[in-house]
Amino acid sequence: MHETGLSFRIDRISAWSLRAPLTAPVATSFGVMRDRPAVFVRIEEASGAVGWGEVFANWPVAGAEHRVHLLMDDLAHIVLGRTWESPAEMLRTLEATTRIRALQCGEPGPFRQAIAGLDIAAWDLVSTRSGVPLSAVLSDRPAARVAAYASGIHIANAAKAIESARSIGFRGFKVKVGFDSTGEPEALGDCMNLVQPTETLSADANQAWSVPEASAFLSKIAPLGLRWMEEPIVADASLADWAELAKIGVPLAGGENIAGFADFDTQIGAGHLRYVQPDVCKWGGVSGNLAVAQQALENGQIYCPHFLGGGIGLLASAHVLAAAGGAGALEVDVNANPLRDLVASSQAHISDGYWTLSARPGLGHGFRSLPEELESFVTLQRET
Repeated sequence: MHETGLSFRIDRISAWSLRAPLTAPVATSFGVMRDRPAVFVRIEEASGAVGWGEVFANWPVAGAEHRVHLLMDDLAHIVLGRTWESPAEMLRTLEATTRIRALQCGEPGPFRQAIAGLDIAAWDLVSTRSGVPLSAVLSDRPAARVAAYASGIHIANAAKAIESARSIGFRGFKVKVGFDSTGEPEALGDCMNLVQPTETLSADANQAWSVPEASAFLSKIAPLGLRWMEEPIVADASLADWAELAKIGVPLAGGENIAGFADFDTQIGAGHLRYVQPDVCKWGGVSGNLAVAQQALENGQIYCPHFLGGGIGLLASAHVLAAAGGAGALEVDVNANPLRDLVASSQAHISDGYWTLSARPGLGHGFRSLPEELESFVTLQRET
C-alpha cells in the first residue's frame, strides 16, 4: 500500500437516501425487498477534492433514511474540520469514539455501516486526488480485472436467470435457497445440469437452517460439487457448529454478518470457512475489508467480497478485490437495481466471466455531484 498522500480533511458532508421501486420483489429466506434502497455519502475538502461512499441500507425496511440521520447527527461532528493521517486512522477513531453510544442505543450495526461509508468516501477522495485508481493506491500490483459471478438468483427462477446472466458475460452463478429444504436439493441438481464445464455454481441459504437441518441438506448436496454453500446457519453460531458442518465436505462461505477485527480473527483462525466474505458497506469500509482479505489469504482461505447494494459499494468491492489478489470473485447482484446500474452496470464491466476495473481515478465513477439520473430516487438529502 502506498503510504504517501493518504492524509485528508473533511470540510463538507452530504448524504442521500435513495429508493428505486421494484416490479418484482427480491426474496431471501429471512425477508423480501420490495424496493431497492441505498445511502450514498459525499465528502469534500476545502480544496475541492471529493470522495463518494455507500452505507449498507437493505435492512430494516426503513433503514436508509435512518442511516442518513445517524451519519449526519452522530458522526459528522466528529470528522468535520479535522485532518486525518489516513482513512484507516479515521475508521479506528470513529469505532472507538462511538462504541458507547452504539451500545447505549443497541445499534452497533448501523454505526458500523455509517462509518464504513465514510471510510469508502475517504479512500475515494485520496485516490481521486492522487489521480490514480483506488486499487493502485492499495497495492503496488493491482489486477486490472477480477473474476465475477452473478448472484441474487432465486432457486425457483434459476434456469431463466442463469441463461440471462450468461448472455451478459457471467461464468459463475449463485442461487438463493432456504425456502423449501425438501425440494431444493433436487432443484440444485437441476441447476448444476445447466452449468457448463467452465462455469461455477454456488448457493446461499441466508442463515436459514438449524445445525441439524443444515447438516442434512449439505449431506444431500455434497455430491453435486458446488463451489460453496453460504451461511447455512446463523452467522454467530459457535465454532463447534461450523466445524461440524465443515466435516461434510461442502466448502463453506460466510462473513457478511461478521463485524470487527476480533471476530474475523476468530473465524478466520478457526479455518472452517473456505470463502471469507466481508461486506465493504456493512463493516470496515475499504480499510477493514482489505485487512481481512489479506489475513484470509495468508491463512489459505479465499476472499470473496459480499455485496448487495448500489453502485458505489460495488465499485469499492471490486477495487479491494483487485488489490488483495487471490482466487476470489466479485459478487454482482443481477436483480433489477438502477441505483447500481446507473453507477456501475454489468454491461459496461463484465466480459467472459471478469469485471474490468475503470482506469479513472478513485473508484472510477467519474462524477462530482449526484447524477441527475438518480435524483428521482432521492427520499432524503442532508448536508453539513
